[in-house]
Amino acid sequence: MKQICVVGVGYVGLVTAACFADLGNRVIALDVNEEKINGLKQGKLPIYEPGLKELVDHNVQSQRLTFTTSYAESLDGTEFVFIAVGTPMGVDGEADLHYLEAAARDVAENMTGPLVIINKSTVPVGTGDWVADIVRRYQKRAIPFSVVSCPEFLREGSAIGDFMQPYRTVLGSLSPEAAEKVAQLHLPLRSPIVITDLRTAEMIKYASNAFLATKISFINEIANICEALGADVKEVAIGMGYDARIGKQFLDAGIGYGGSCFPKDVKALAYMALEKGRHPQLLYAVMEINDDRREMAVEYIKEMVGDLQGKVIGLLGLSFKPNTDDMRDAPSITIAQKLQAAGAIVRAYDPVAMNVAQTLLPGVEMMPDPYTLAQGCDALAVLTGWNEFMQLDKPRLRDLMSQPILYDGRNIYEPDEMAKCGFIYRGVGRGTPSIDLKNSVESSVNPPAE
Repeated sequence: MKQICVVGVGYVGLVTAACFADLGNRVIALDVNEEKINGLKQGKLPIYEPGLKELVDHNVQSQRLTFTTSYAESLDGTEFVFIAVGTPMGVDGEADLHYLEAAARDVAENMTGPLVIINKSTVPVGTGDWVADIVRRYQKRAIPFSVVSCPEFLREGSAIGDFMQPYRTVLGSLSPEAAEKVAQLHLPLRSPIVITDLRTAEMIKYASNAFLATKISFINEIANICEALGADVKEVAIGMGYDARIGKQFLDAGIGYGGSCFPKDVKALAYMALEKGRHPQLLYAVMEINDDRREMAVEYIKEMVGDLQGKVIGLLGLSFKPNTDDMRDAPSITIAQKLQAAGAIVRAYDPVAMNVAQTLLPGVEMMPDPYTLAQGCDALAVLTGWNEFMQLDKPRLRDLMSQPILYDGRNIYEPDEMAKCGFIYRGVGRGTPSIDLKNSVESSVNPPAE
């Protein structure tokens, strides 16, 4: 049994701590936020993630997982320290590293024995060297340590599965011995382990997220063209996805990406490139297309409803993706604010994110369920693809609304089905062919008599 300290109890830190404890290690989860730690000691999690509470409760009961605000307590007898603090976006898109700097300094001041310090946070290339300098500067006495980069690849909503069954584990260090020790920690996961240098490991994380964001912006660009030409982007994505060189994932057209990773990481990578005199034009295009999706969603709603002044618009979903309450850079924030600015009365329903959303969206009334939301609405807009929305009683929704208008920003419904239910429906890139293919085929087989 190894003793591990995880600094930070956000999405990455808490999942990392719970999963390593579940693998049989003794884990101390540390955070300087006393409210979070006191809540965790009482069984209250600061985030929503499917299955996480059960995993935390089980390992607390098994005495493998504990919580504290004390660095001295956490580092006593600890061999591995994972730093999983936030690295929010700065003014110009750069990563703000003040939480990481504080954590590295506190680790240095409280370490009593040799440590392997593992950066789990997403950090700019070169941060591992910077952390090592901080630790050397603030140590009370010279104690051996090594720094390893181990970027996380967790998706909110499926973070536990992603940790326990990863596609790969990336480790970067200037010390082969330290990298090997961290690799041994990850052996029970039975994933491919990539060992490289610190800067390359840090770059792998940014390159991975930028590529996935590029796929999303690419399919949204294709959706725009599909609408103009009468093609269906969902069918296009299916046809593309069968090609193993392309793959099926991240080809869902919609209102764009959000959350704590893609927006921040693409901007940070562009910032790093500019700092070194490079011109990241592809990254700029990815960000511009993504920003446009939110603008276009509001324009489509305007086209369907007309003048928005005094109109009641209901938002189905607020979190940036299903199975999370994360509202960081959620498209719903921009869309709701623009609808309000146009004079609309905006109300919303989300299965888990409404408590978080209330402070971010003043003036938006939170409703207890989709049917209460629909009562008297001039239009509904699907902004998050929660599974429960797919099974709604559509005729009931239609009858509750003032006008049966539905904008589907996540393409969870089929246009034909919605038309049969009596809705005025618009999805993303769900073009109607300009040629009647059925009649065209029949005419070619049975040409009209002259």
